[in-house]
Amino acid sequence: MSSDAEQGHDVLVVGEPLLELTSGEPLETASGFSLSFSGDALNAAAAAAAAGADTALLTRVGADALSARLVARIAELGVTPLARVVDDAPTGAYVSAHDPGGAAEFVYLRQGSAASGLVPDDLDAAALERTRVLLVSGITAALSASAEETVLHAARTVAEAGGRVVYDPNFRPRLTSAPRARAVLERIAPSCSVVTPSCPGDAVALVGDDDPAAVAAHVLGLGAGAVVVTRGEDGVLVAAADGGAPTWLDAVPVPLVVDQTGAGDALAGTLAARLAAGDPLLEAARLGTAAAALSLAGAGGTGRVPTLGETRAALAAGPRAS
Repeated sequence: MSSDAEQGHDVLVVGEPLLELTSGEPLETASGFSLSFSGDALNAAAAAAAAGADTALLTRVGADALSARLVARIAELGVTPLARVVDDAPTGAYVSAHDPGGAAEFVYLRQGSAASGLVPDDLDAAALERTRVLLVSGITAALSASAEETVLHAARTVAEAGGRVVYDPNFRPRLTSAPRARAVLERIAPSCSVVTPSCPGDAVALVGDDDPAAVAAHVLGLGAGAVVVTRGEDGVLVAAADGGAPTWLDAVPVPLVVDQTGAGDALAGTLAARLAAGDPLLEAARLGTAAAALSLAGAGGTGRVPTLGETRAALAAGPRAS
């Protein structure tokens, strides 16, 4: 692992970046694919870096030329790659079509991937203790039992050191079961400053309810400090354990929709970055919604990563709270 792991960062993302093979045609008939790089961890890390945070991505990758290109792309996006190269497993990948409607099926090629071998020993305790915000997801926890323990160990360490933890449940039924994902949420929530469930995607599977207020109350009841419930074009509900009425944030107008892949990751990464910078939760969430809206204009998870200036401009032009 790079010596940079010992320095600590504004935002540390632990997870699996992926090789991304995308077609502009339906997968049933597609014959040509473009290669890019994505995965929820990379999407979120890129968004955090673009939102002004010194950001690092800790992962494992395979020992091959495509993995080397992936690591180079991580750095190009302004993220410090903390990538352990392993000889006995490949870097994960997925195949998809451009997804303007948000309903595309992804074909994952990640079983036995390098990042599924993440273990707590991959983490540097001193770096975790100096991390301002840790960003982890249910996708990473679903990769393997050892990856799950890595996520939980990282969250506990950062929280105990006084840092903040943002957890995106990001439930994927092809990777895990609802009972296992619920168990992870219950274990990690007490360490979390913010949990960002989508509704209804995460909410129905993990909470059994599609009412955003009920979802927020449930997650707060598990011990999380705050909840940002995302509702796509219907906006975001922000609620905190320290009291006060939940706040609805209207969705920021979307200028162009090319692909919805990674929009939730853009929100989570921007939110983490702005919390690390000292922004209040509501302002960080507002900026996250704006970054998510702008990200829809790019193909793939990192096809459109808005700058902080662009995100602030979109937010200023859009609706506020209700």
